[in-house]
Parts: sequence; structure tokens; C-alpha cells
Amino acid sequence: MKMQVNPNKNGKVQHAVPCCLFRGGTSKGLYFLAEDLPQNADERDQVLLRLMGSPDPRQIDGLGGAHPLTSKVAIVSKSERDDADVDYLFVQVVVDKAQVSTAQNCGNILAGVGPFAIEKGLVPSSVSHTDVRIHMLNTGANATARVETPGGMVNYQGNAQIDGVPGSAAPIFLDFLNIAGSSCKKMFPTGNAQDVILDVPVTCIDNGMPVVLINAQSFGLTGAELPSELEANEALKANVEAIRLEAGKLMNLGDVSNKTVPKMSLISPALQGGLINTRTFIPHRVHDAIGVLGSVSVATACVLSGTVANELIQKSFDDSAMAIEVEHPTGQFTVEMEVSGSHDISQFYVKRAALLRTARLLMRGEAMLSCE
Repeated sequence: MKMQVNPNKNGKVQHAVPCCLFRGGTSKGLYFLAEDLPQNADERDQVLLRLMGSPDPRQIDGLGGAHPLTSKVAIVSKSERDDADVDYLFVQVVVDKAQVSTAQNCGNILAGVGPFAIEKGLVPSSVSHTDVRIHMLNTGANATARVETPGGMVNYQGNAQIDGVPGSAAPIFLDFLNIAGSSCKKMFPTGNAQDVILDVPVTCIDNGMPVVLINAQSFGLTGAELPSELEANEALKANVEAIRLEAGKLMNLGDVSNKTVPKMSLISPALQGGLINTRTFIPHRVHDAIGVLGSVSVATACVLSGTVANELIQKSFDDSAMAIEVEHPTGQFTVEMEVSGSHDISQFYVKRAALLRTARLLMRGEAMLSCE
């Protein structure tokens, strides 16, 4: 761990921790080289809590943005694996609790890992674009990020637009590899396309992110409700959480009362021309969009016959490449997929899942860690 020491006027010191602030997809977080943080996980977590300003709903004494989507961390190092250039550990820093989680991946923060790795010299850049092979330590899955690098420099300006982010930026293409069952050991961890939990039909799936899909109508909802409306509905939140706790056991995740997975996605008919509409609990706040890997899991559930998603959209899929448009409160995700065996859960296989994201470097410098 490398830290510089800066005395304040009272003679005490603050430690300077090198980092960058990136917007990755529709999230924002601090990006660190692993060597700049403590190697001991407990010490590292305490440092991250203090740097983010948790626990505090406003995170007023730290760099967090007072929301789960802006209280995230990427820890990156050069990989020793033959199939990866860098290792990436995602850390979710809870806003109002002294708690962090490494139980999940984050595909939005992943979008900034390629640019960060190039900026820090972990990966040599090419003359037009650079493919960064990323090993996601949280689950052991891999992804490849294609980053524009004209003249050997990361390009952040471009015409790519993603819903939930104003303006445009350079495209970053993410191609996900071996993500099925990343946290739950199986894509459909219960062995079923559909289960019933507390009298509610659900689909439990993990194709990169553990997600429980529920038809919004099961709770008397249309699916068009705003995130703020859902968060204000205490009875709904209690019901969703009760199902989540039971689903965690069935999904091989154990007691999830203090975990950020599985995510809970309420699905409904598309509103804006997509294939399906979503409202996602992450797990206790409602996402203003939907997570990258969460959208991959939802899209995957749409394809397999017998899931609550497939029953909702009432569409059959042949074994082929396809684009699944997943709507969310601020727009939609297009997930490119190639599958086989979509009519039989025992033969169902996802050959490829990919999508477009953008990222932007917002700040690089040092975060100041106050002394206790």
C-alpha cells in the first residue's frame, strides 16, 4: 500500500491515496490500483468506508454520492492469468451502514476498467482501439472491453449515447465470457424455469448477476411506476424483501439479509417499443435504470420458455443471434445474445452476451484519508 502523508495545521496527518473518479455506464465510483490500498481485506474495507464517507446518508465527509449507484469502487491490478490482462475487484460501499460487499460484479463500473488500465499503463494501447481482457475477481468470470485509443491515447469523446447518461461519449463494447452461474454456480440455480415463493411466481436466474424476476402484476402494479413511488411503498418493499430472503437460500447464496444480491426485478409489458420493461430493487433502493449484468440476466430469462419473463412477452425464440431490448425507468438496454436450446432448460446455453457502454474520466489525483 502506497500512501503519502500530509500534516494538517493541528499536527495530525491525512494519508493521500492515489485514485481516479470515473463515470462507468450509469454508475460512478473511485478506481484504485490494488497496490495503493491495504492488502488485508478488513483494513481495505475500513479505508474505503472512510474515503466514501460511510456510514452517513449524505456521505458528507467523503467522496460518495449518497446513493448506491455513486458509492462504488473498482480495484484493478495486472493479472497473472493467461486469459486476462487485468484483474478487477468490484466493491459496493453501503451508504448508510458501515458495510461493504464484494458479493457481486458491476458491469457499469466495469466499463471504466479498460480506460483506467490503459491510463495507468497496465495495458499497452494500440493505435486505433485496444481490447482489454478483464478477469472479474468477484465471480471468476471474464469480459473483454474494446476501448478507442486513437494515437495510443484513451478517447472519451464520441457519439455513443446510453440511456440514463446525458450527452454522448466514445463507445466501449463489453463482451461477456463464461458468466453463467457466476455467483450461484448455475444459470438457473433452482433447476427450474419458474418457482413459487411465498405464493408468488418467480424466476431465479444468474447469467452474470443473481436476479429474481417477478411480474409486477403479482403486486397489483402496472410496472410504469416511478422509482420514487416504489420506494415509498412500504408494504411492497416488505413483500419484495421477504421473497428475496427466501430466494437467496434457493439460489445457493445462503442468508442474504446483509448481501446486495440477488437483485429483484419487477417486469411488465414494454412501454417504449422494447421487449420487456423493468423496475429493479438493488436490493433496497430502486435503480434509476438497470445494472449491466442485471440486464443480461433479464434478457436471458426472456429467451427460455417457461420463465415468468417468457410467459409475459409470449414469444418463442429460435437458436440464433438476437438483440433483446430491456426497458428501464430512464430508457433501455440492448443486449446482444446468441443462444441454443431455448425451449428446454436442460439444454439451454448462452453462447454470447454483449452490449454497449460508455465511460468518462472525471478526476485523477489523491483521495485524502483522515486519521482516526
